[in-house]
Amino acid sequence: MFTLSLSAYIWRSNLKNMKRRILYLLLATTTISASAQKIAYTEYNLKNGLHVVLHQDKSAPVVAVSVMYHVGSKDEVVGRTGFAHFFEHLLFEGSDNIKRGEFMKIVSSNGGQNNANTTQDRTFYYEVFPSNQLATGVWLESERMMHPVINETGVKTQNEVVKEEKRLRVDNQPYGNVIGEIMKRLFTKHPYNWMPIGSMADLDSATLGEFKAFNKKYYTPSNSVLVIAGDIDIAKTKTLVENYFGDIPAGVAITRTTAKEDPITKEIIDTAYDSNIQIPAVLAAYRVPGETSKDSKALEMASAVLSKGNSSRMYKKMVDDKKNSLEVVSFSYALEDYGAYITFALPNNDTPLDTLLKDMDDEVVKLQNTLITEAEFSKLQNQFENDFIGQNSKMLGVAENLASGYTFYKNTNNINIELEEIRKITRQDIQDVAKKYLNKNQRVVLYYLPKK
Repeated sequence: MFTLSLSAYIWRSNLKNMKRRILYLLLATTTISASAQKIAYTEYNLKNGLHVVLHQDKSAPVVAVSVMYHVGSKDEVVGRTGFAHFFEHLLFEGSDNIKRGEFMKIVSSNGGQNNANTTQDRTFYYEVFPSNQLATGVWLESERMMHPVINETGVKTQNEVVKEEKRLRVDNQPYGNVIGEIMKRLFTKHPYNWMPIGSMADLDSATLGEFKAFNKKYYTPSNSVLVIAGDIDIAKTKTLVENYFGDIPAGVAITRTTAKEDPITKEIIDTAYDSNIQIPAVLAAYRVPGETSKDSKALEMASAVLSKGNSSRMYKKMVDDKKNSLEVVSFSYALEDYGAYITFALPNNDTPLDTLLKDMDDEVVKLQNTLITEAEFSKLQNQFENDFIGQNSKMLGVAENLASGYTFYKNTNNINIELEEIRKITRQDIQDVAKKYLNKNQRVVLYYLPKK
C-alpha cells in the first residue's frame, strides 16, 4: 500500500510532463462512437446502513472489491490534521482475525493486488482478485471495517511510515509543497486549508484514544459504500456481503457543516520559498465551485483549451513560440465543497515571472472575450468523452466511479449520465465560466522561489 500526498502527485507528474492533467483528465484524443455502453448495477442497503453496489461483467475472470468511506482531511480539526491519511495506512495493520503484517500477504498469495488512497473528501480501499477469490476480498474489507486492531505498536509503526512518505513526496520533493502553499492562502475558513498528508507534529501529539475515536466515528457502514464489480453472480455475492458485513454495527450518523469562505474581492499576492528548487515558478489560483457543479466541468474544459497538449493555447504561445517557459499548465482541482483553478509556469532563460503571469493572463482574457473555435470544441469533446470511457474500461475504474457517484452526487447512476452532462456543455458555457471565476480580483498570485 502506498499513496502520494496530492501535492506530491500533482507536481511529480507535472515536472515530468506538465501537459499531463491531474485526476484522470484527458488521456486520449481519438473520436468515439456517439453513445457509451451503460453500466448496469444493483444497489441496496443492509440493515446497518451499508450501501452496496454490485456490477456484473463476465468479460474477464476478474473482480474488484472496494469500500469508499466518506472521510477525508476536511473532517479533521486544527491541531489534529493528517488523521484520514494516517488511517489509510493504519487500517492495513491487521484485525482480530488477521495477524499484523498479514493483510497484503493474503492478497498477494491469492493472486490479487490492493491499495488505498485518501483525498480531502474520501478514503478509498480496494482489492482486485481473480474472480474465484471474491470471498477473500469481501472478508478482508469486512475485517477492516468490523474490528481493526488499533494499538500503540501499529500507531508508532505507521507514524514512521507516514513521516517517511512526507519527507520523500513532499518535504524533499521539488515543488512538493506548492499546492499546500496555494491552498492555505485560497482557503482561510474551510479545512481545505491543509493537505491530506497533514502535520507530523499533530500526529505525534495525538493519543491512542483520539485515533480510536476517529475510527469509531467515520469508518462505519453508514458512512461508506461497498462496490463489487466484475465476474460475479449477483445472488451469491449478496449472500457473501450479508454474511460478512451484516453484523457490523451501523455507527452514529454523522452531521457535517460546510465552512463557508468569504468571496475573494481583491487580488492576493504572496511569496513562498522551497529549498528543493533552483527554478522559480509563478502561480495564479482562483476559488471555484465544487465538483458536482456544471461549472466545474466547464472549467476543466477551459483548462484543457489553455494547456492540454502541444497545440493548446498557453503551451504553443509560451513554450513553442516565445520560448519563455519551460512548462506551463492550467488545471481545475475539483473537490467536494469547493475547487481551485490553478495556472502555473516555469521560466526559461531567466524570463521574469511577471512576464509569464501576463502571458497566462492574456490567454485567460481571450477565453473570456471570444468563443473557442468549433475545431477546438470538437477536439475537446472527443478528449473528454474518450477519457470517460477509458476510466470505465477496467473493473476498478467502474467500482470507483460507482462509489463516487453515490458518495458525492447522491446518485449512483451518475456513471451513466455524466457523459451526457459533458456533451451538454457549450462553447458559451466555457466562455461564461472564464468570465465568472477567472478574474484578477478573485485570485491568489504566488511567487514560488528557491530558498538558499
